[in-house]
Amino acid sequence: MKRMMTFVCLTLAFQTFAAEKPNIILIMADDLGYEALGTYGSASYKTPVLDRMADEGMKFTHCYSQPLCTPSRVQIMTGRYNHRNYHCFGVLPKTEITFGHLLQDAGYATAVAGKWQLWGTNTKNPADKGSGFMPKDAGFDEYCLWQVTQTRRQGGRYADPVMESSADGIESYEGGYGPDVSVAFINDFIERKKDEPFFVYFPMALTHDPFVPTPDSPEWSGDRTRKNVKHFGDMVTYMDKAIGSILAKLDELGLRDETLVIFTGDNGTDRDVTESRMTDGHVIAGQKGDTVDAGTRVPLIASWPGVVPRGIENENLIDFSDFLPTLVEFTGATLPDDRVIDGRSFADQLRGEAGSPREWIYCFYNPIWGRYDRSVFARDQRWKLYENGIMYDIANDVHEESPLYFNDLDDEGQAHYTKLKAVIDSMESGN
Repeated sequence: MKRMMTFVCLTLAFQTFAAEKPNIILIMADDLGYEALGTYGSASYKTPVLDRMADEGMKFTHCYSQPLCTPSRVQIMTGRYNHRNYHCFGVLPKTEITFGHLLQDAGYATAVAGKWQLWGTNTKNPADKGSGFMPKDAGFDEYCLWQVTQTRRQGGRYADPVMESSADGIESYEGGYGPDVSVAFINDFIERKKDEPFFVYFPMALTHDPFVPTPDSPEWSGDRTRKNVKHFGDMVTYMDKAIGSILAKLDELGLRDETLVIFTGDNGTDRDVTESRMTDGHVIAGQKGDTVDAGTRVPLIASWPGVVPRGIENENLIDFSDFLPTLVEFTGATLPDDRVIDGRSFADQLRGEAGSPREWIYCFYNPIWGRYDRSVFARDQRWKLYENGIMYDIANDVHEESPLYFNDLDDEGQAHYTKLKAVIDSMESGN
């Protein structure tokens, strides 16, 4: 049985002295809600590596991202809510300070691999093209990425990928598989930097569409580009396998006890994945792009042997602004003093201490992309209030089918309404 952690303090008699500058590996899957992992109750997909990582570390049950990729990337990298720094899709503004910058300044060797999409190649406004950060300017010494300056039409992310790296520029990998190229780059970086503190950020290409065969799919030997949502399961399992390769490299080099590994997802699962079955019998449909629970609730698993306690299920609130201050606290980096950082470190919780958990999270979502609409809300584990005054009891209405207004609520509900409205009002006033 999992031990539950809310606001209790755990005594860790087994805890070893943490490295002064632990290595950090932050992995973020693309379009993967919590329901796709076995450790969260999935009966549809196989994720043995992440399930074991949760058993050996800490799993959070209330981690929330933005509902779409670029808004989430901007928030997680800067520790700031989107109303402060998200201006258009596919762009990380050059005025921002990222966790790459801060860890680089703290003496870390830094690398990023996977998918970038933050320079402006994928924005529909010609004036915004090329207006965002290149990886090196965003605080990464080395990179190997899909979609930096090249567009999707110039090469895919999966079979026969076209990747762009700090060493070789744009390069085609005929017969290769994009996630394998990323993992090989990461493992080589770890090997070369094993004697100094390093930070690896891995915003994965998996499990974003197109849903196509992986090298472990029977169809790989045929048409590797044929799309079918049935391949989503293969992609989830291959994502898990890729993470296993990185963990194996840490074990091989004797670095596992010196490395904090964090896994999350950038938003909910793709809407075409309509039947993710859970072990309790219910079915969850992907809701990427929407602010309902299945669009914003994502997995969060952290592992660091001897520091992060084993087998803990943590019910506290985490949002994507919290990652930057958490990494800063673990690494001895310094937060910038010229801007608001919205995040709250959860480093104490990862050490097994009570810390100072959030009482709410806030979401400002204005994607400026596709068919998705602006939406603003604040929530806690049970209650969710939108800026239009509609509240939902998410614990009992996860699909948000029964809107509630202030006068519909009992005293407890009204207290939560008042608290969450104050959060929204404070953010909208510029605080």
